[in-house]
Parts: sequence; C-alpha cells; structure tokens
Amino acid sequence: MEKANQSQKILLAAFECISSKGYANVSLRDIADEAGVVLSQLNYYYKNKEGLFTEVINMMMQKYLQEVESHLSKGTTAKEKILSLIMYFQEMLDENPKLFRLLYDFTSMALWSASFGKLLRSLFEDLANLIEKHVLNNIPAKSNLRGYTPKSIARMLFGAMFGTAIQVILDPQEKKLPEALRAIELVFE
Repeated sequence: MEKANQSQKILLAAFECISSKGYANVSLRDIADEAGVVLSQLNYYYKNKEGLFTEVINMMMQKYLQEVESHLSKGTTAKEKILSLIMYFQEMLDENPKLFRLLYDFTSMALWSASFGKLLRSLFEDLANLIEKHVLNNIPAKSNLRGYTPKSIARMLFGAMFGTAIQVILDPQEKKLPEALRAIELVFE
C-alpha cells in the first residue's frame, strides 16, 4: 500500500509540475520536491524521466477518454451529443486549462519521441473513435455529411475543437474564440 501511495504521489506531483510549468521547464528534482520524496525514488518507481512522463501521459489519456465518453453519452441526437462535447471543451478551458496545456505539451513532445508519439496517436485515434461511435453512427442518410467517412468527420470535429482550444489558451482575452467551438454544430444543420 505504501509503495502504491508513493508511486501515485510522484505521478500526481509530475502531473501538477508539468501542467503548471511545462515539460521543458520541469526537472526531476522539481517533481521530487513537489512530491516530498528524494530524487532516487523517482528512478525507483519509474526508471527514468521518460518512464515517469509516459505514466503521466497514460493518466492524462484515461482522464480525457473517460470525460469525453461521459459527455458524448449525453443527449439523444448527434447535435445534442456534439454540443455536450463542445460544452466539455468550454468548461475545461474555463476551469482546468492545465489539462489542455499538458495535452499540447505532450503533443509537441510526441513529434520528437517515438514512444510519446505512439501514445498520442492512440489517444487521438481513441477520441475520434468515441466521436464516431457516439455522434456519427446515427447520422441520417440524407445528411450533408454522407459523402465522407465517419472516421474523417470525427477527426475533423476533434481537430477543430483541439485547434480552437489552443487558440483560446494562447489568447484568453479573445472572447469570441469559444464561440468558434459552438460553430461546429453547423455541421449538423
């Protein structure tokens, strides 16, 4: 039990440090200090920096996937479901932008690290699959979306939300950007 608690404490400290300061600005010493442990414990539980960050990514992925699926399960129509997802993105931008910053930081790391790249590809694929499953499987045949595969529409929807969210984080004073998230519902008109 103590071992699990120490490991979890380190993981949560790493999550907090990276989401607050960014990957490039965090050292293992910062994480050990935040967790209240000696530096050698990080290596004991996670072997190295990449091992620790891989676990932080896994924790972040599980959180995103659970929350996104929960929001996509709300409503009965495709439009209601996508609006629920849009509301989730807006709430996260207002209440927990650290989680988005962490996602963007890990996404940039994934461009240079094969192991992080594999994890982020998996996350993006899983998110697109959730959108496809919950939103696009019930699109009527007469819809203006019928010329496209559900997978490509799901990726476009997620990409639009992902891209808009980064614009909001980069310019929190711009009040019209969150409106851009709601414009996604035009796809379902």
